Amino acid sequence: MVFHNGDLVGLQDHRSTHLAVVEAVQGSKLRLRVGFEAKSQVLPQRQLQLICPLPSGVEPPQRLGAFPWKLTAERLVAAAPSRSAWGAGWLLLQEADQPLSLAEFSDLVCGQQDPEALAACWLALVGPQQWFRFKQGEVEARSLEELKPLRRERRLKAIALQEEQRWLALLRARNPLDPSSLSASMLERLASLKAFASAELEFTDLDEALRQSLSSLHLGQERGPIRHLLVDLGQWDPHQLVTMAGTTWSSGFSAELLELAQCLDASAAEEQPGDLERLDLTAQRVVTVDDDDTRDIDDALAYERLADGRERIWIHVADPGRLIPAGSPLDLEARRRGSSLYLAQGNLPMFPELLSTGVFSLRASQRCAAWSTWVELAEDGDIAAYGIQRSWVKPIYRLSYSDADDLIELAPPQDSDLADLDQLLRRRRDWRLQRGALQMDLAEGRIRAHDGDPTLEITEPSPSRQLVAEAMILAGAVAARFGQENALALPYRSQLPADLPPPAQLEALPDGAVRFAAIKRCLSRGLMGTAPAAHFSLGLPAYVQTTSPIRRYGDLVVQRQIAAQLDGGIPLAEPALQELIESFDAAVREGIGIAREDQRHWQQVWFEAHKGEQWRAQFLRWLRPQDRLGLVRIDELAMDLAAECPAGCEPGALLLLRVQQVDSLRDQLRLIAAAS
Repeated sequence: MVFHNGDLVGLQDHRSTHLAVVEAVQGSKLRLRVGFEAKSQVLPQRQLQLICPLPSGVEPPQRLGAFPWKLTAERLVAAAPSRSAWGAGWLLLQEADQPLSLAEFSDLVCGQQDPEALAACWLALVGPQQWFRFKQGEVEARSLEELKPLRRERRLKAIALQEEQRWLALLRARNPLDPSSLSASMLERLASLKAFASAELEFTDLDEALRQSLSSLHLGQERGPIRHLLVDLGQWDPHQLVTMAGTTWSSGFSAELLELAQCLDASAAEEQPGDLERLDLTAQRVVTVDDDDTRDIDDALAYERLADGRERIWIHVADPGRLIPAGSPLDLEARRRGSSLYLAQGNLPMFPELLSTGVFSLRASQRCAAWSTWVELAEDGDIAAYGIQRSWVKPIYRLSYSDADDLIELAPPQDSDLADLDQLLRRRRDWRLQRGALQMDLAEGRIRAHDGDPTLEITEPSPSRQLVAEAMILAGAVAARFGQENALALPYRSQLPADLPPPAQLEALPDGAVRFAAIKRCLSRGLMGTAPAAHFSLGLPAYVQTTSPIRRYGDLVVQRQIAAQLDGGIPLAEPALQELIESFDAAVREGIGIAREDQRHWQQVWFEAHKGEQWRAQFLRWLRPQDRLGLVRIDELAMDLAAECPAGCEPGALLLLRVQQVDSLRDQLRLIAAAS
């Protein structure tokens, strides 16, 4: 095929077709004037088709609308072959023995071979038609056998196009969807969007068509906008925790485990191995002290004055191991969870709720199986004597922290046990403080969410909370001493010594949150191992957690190790215990991560509802001074939060804090602090 200047040619790519005029021949390439805008473009000759050569003796035109072509969009539409002529041409070509040239085809279906007819026929042939095959300038009619699959393909493409248009319309409308009205492909796309929003898939993992539809809606590749979209579509819980997806917490307890729990609950009153050896302490004045909404009560306290005047502190701890043997299905499920999970909207227990708030719990006026630790303190607060044994207890009543504060303060003669315990445990706390323990009691703010409504709950470090905390630490110190004295492997908690700022430097800082922040930045993370080691911030030579076996699997392990030692059994040796610790410690850390994400999310939701407010804050320390990111304390909210602070802030500086940006679905909270 030979091209000359001024020829009318056609070019097509995978997206569109165009008419053009040859402006110049440049070897194997042609410089063209493309379309009615006459845009200049250079293309290889092989990509072009000659529609009509320039008549001899005519000056080469520079655009489609010039003589001799005189083409316009309107004239091309008018020159296009009619449907009837198109069909008649197909029937006639069915009987032809040889293909037709473009000019011959134009004459057949248009009745003429002028430039308008030739161009119109070329555009029709290379367009989305199925009747004719147009190749190398020749036209052939397709057979009926060839047309059937092409028609089916065209029909499927039309359906797919309609489906895509409906999908885009649904996304643009952003109204709640009825999944039952969606096609299978739409449901599949919706599932992919949810998987992307929950970080199960990356954007590049999504189907290309889905990525294109998102791009057409200018949603980009970030998860936050997709979550907003899914919330509008009614397909995403705005408070869904991404880190919980796929964990044991996302599925709850199986029907089989719940059935086992019911069986254990029904048989709890029956005699179990070791019950006859339990010490009967049901006549003791045992009380529980917990938050008002606590239902799984795993510790209780009692005070005893012996006939010779000695005073004993009793710490009673629930005994779920009485009904849950090691290695049983419920035990293995508790190990998988590692601990109960405490979230803003409620708690997810380590054991089924029927058990954790029922027979395992130290309920008032109920005879309950327990592990009881008694301690006698020396005058300086050291442990003078102790004992650990299984027991029966019967709490006389349940106290809230507020009730307990009143009893400690008033110390009524008829009920002075808590006041007496308070004096003993203050002595114990002083003993720890003298050995380097850190006491950093501050009010703590936490967001609770009932029915999706976030509320701020502030916990003050009251006398009763300090009493209970000290009693729990004491029980852990006793269990650790028991382990040391008996060379018993336990999941010991420890903390390396910290290199704290000099006393003069600390005393120069404002007491309270500012000073505590300077101390906390020097502390290392707690460690867990099978051999005893010192715990720096508690001021103890050894320590284990042992008072929450309903809520922490490690505490149940401590009870079982002590039971094996007392009963003459074979406790787990260090290697076996280390393997057991590793089996549940990862779950514990996972739960901590979920709880932190949950609290961070609800903080953001709370700030969304209060973003027009301002709060007085105190600068604690720099986090990233190069970004002006510092840690501030808002006493009104009892929270330490990261905020953008004025350059040069010193610890203790007073600031005024406001929300600059918050979006809980994007996991964004940006606070700005200005000089007060």
